[in-house]
Amino acid sequence: MNIKFPFLLCALLFVSYLPAQTISKKEIRLSGNAYVTSHRDGARIGRDGLEKWTDPKSEIKSFIYFSRPQTIRITVNGVLHEGKSKIKVSVESQQDKPRQVRDIKLNGGVFSVELKPFHIVEPGYAAVTLQGVSKTGADFGEIKSLTVESDDEKIVFVDDFSDYWGRRGPSVHLSYTMPEDTVEWFYNEITVPLHNDVIGSYYMANGFGEGYFGMQCNSENERRVLFSVWSPFETQDPKQIPDSMKIVMLKRGEGVHSGEFGNEGSGGQSFLRYPWKAGYSYRFLTRVYPDNKGNTTYTSWFFAPEENRWRLIASFLRPKTNTYYKRAHSFLENFSPEQGYLTRMVFFGNQWFLTKSGEWVSATEALFSYDATAKAGARIDYQGGYDSHSKRFYLKNCGFFHDSTEFHAKFQKAAGNQPPEIDFDRLP
Repeated sequence: MNIKFPFLLCALLFVSYLPAQTISKKEIRLSGNAYVTSHRDGARIGRDGLEKWTDPKSEIKSFIYFSRPQTIRITVNGVLHEGKSKIKVSVESQQDKPRQVRDIKLNGGVFSVELKPFHIVEPGYAAVTLQGVSKTGADFGEIKSLTVESDDEKIVFVDDFSDYWGRRGPSVHLSYTMPEDTVEWFYNEITVPLHNDVIGSYYMANGFGEGYFGMQCNSENERRVLFSVWSPFETQDPKQIPDSMKIVMLKRGEGVHSGEFGNEGSGGQSFLRYPWKAGYSYRFLTRVYPDNKGNTTYTSWFFAPEENRWRLIASFLRPKTNTYYKRAHSFLENFSPEQGYLTRMVFFGNQWFLTKSGEWVSATEALFSYDATAKAGARIDYQGGYDSHSKRFYLKNCGFFHDSTEFHAKFQKAAGNQPPEIDFDRLP
């Protein structure tokens, strides 16, 4: 006994100095973390969270990332202005597993209702779903936030960040390594996989130092091919651009609309309403060259396989600019905050540069990057890379997956064997 006692004492002392797990409470604001994913007419996410919640079929989901399996507590915070209501709260932390459901009965007034614990069964994003059951008043209540009690130090949600940009989700980019020779033309091909043509998506193919060219899914009934060039005058309001710094429309193609844009820099914009389809490959061609008068001309063409022809989108003149094609890149973004809970993906393949001297050079390397939303750690559902099966680069974002790609990861592919066949003299 005398021999064993010191060892027992040491063990007790060691245990007493083990760091205790710290339980913290995080307030998950629905204004930046929630989406109405079913029956959207029956509920709305506003500045103060969930409001105008009248339809029992509406489902409202908030997404929170947990770094490991654990047990959490959730408190629902809000106000019911009249009557009584009953709602249910469920947590789903793994695909194809039953939801854990709790019921709440609400009376009129401000409330904070703590629920029985939920179990997070694996690392990743968990969906917390609210759904109305019954009510005697006009709505089920206004829900401001969820308080999550956890000892997870790596929990991820939209916190000290813009609700608008947080709900939109991270934008992702690929920058292509360009040849050392002067580049005048850039060619790229886009394929949106089946079921990835999500409303609010911009699949941008041909980015350059002063603008971008790609295709959008704008609504259930409208899709566009969009080509824009920024003015050298920095402003968010195109009306403030002096005439000497305005983007000048030189030509536009058949059926193409043109105008100005703002709120992300300002400049000239053109778009063609075109019913492009998921699963099809579309070709994009852009030329950038100086006119030797202190200006630069930007022209883009779109090839639709359904029509088997090149279509001119537009040709713009940018004043006070003297450049050839610089900073070739592609990106994928969601421009609709209501759609930020849906994943979208796009493939980019067969990139070629055509130099001023007339030499075709195949693009073989791409550098991955992301925007301020990802850099701030507000969202981690972003990805890019090289798909060996299709032999194309790809980008993927939104939808609350957590297999994130490292910032400035580089990807390579083999050089193409055959440049695109383009009769430049017959381009419209």
